[in-house]
Amino acid sequence: MSSTKFHKKGGINVSIKDEAELFMAMRNYSCEDREKWDEGIDITALDTASNEKVLLRIVESKSKSGYVGIDTVRKMLEAMEKEDYDKGVLFGKRFTDAAKHELMQNDIQRISEGYMPTFKPERLYLRINQYVNDLCKEKCGKIPEKESDCKGDCRIRIISDNASFHFEQGWINLMKKDLKQLLALNGSKKSD
Repeated sequence: MSSTKFHKKGGINVSIKDEAELFMAMRNYSCEDREKWDEGIDITALDTASNEKVLLRIVESKSKSGYVGIDTVRKMLEAMEKEDYDKGVLFGKRFTDAAKHELMQNDIQRISEGYMPTFKPERLYLRINQYVNDLCKEKCGKIPEKESDCKGDCRIRIISDNASFHFEQGWINLMKKDLKQLLALNGSKKSD
């Protein structure tokens, strides 16, 4: 299965799967389950703020145009009803007008190469710091208070320093990349 790429400003190519991970991190959704299907991936998440069950459906269209149509939206609605989801988010490269209309009517959020909700830089930076602190606690047993508390050449520390600089410069796309690196580190730690 091909990994659909979104092209972002600043020359950074981001996969649709990475966008879903970023979206979940920024919304503070807890991943409960992942299931591959013939056209993509379904992620069942829990909104930790409202305790609502959320379906995040990533569609990797097999057509060259990459359009997600109304049939895909209707299948998602069926899945949401069957599994009793409270909210839904559909990720795809592009959406037909009919699909957009159906999504709006049913209050399902869409994320595409042309639309990703904006995140305030401060909120993104706070989320990065939260992941840094969690990873530091997991790796070293505590959150470092000064640079000398870090042992040797720490990847977490490097990403944290980069994120601080990117925040100071207002480089949001690079901050998103920093968060994705932390998510990848967090994922690799869980699979160890």
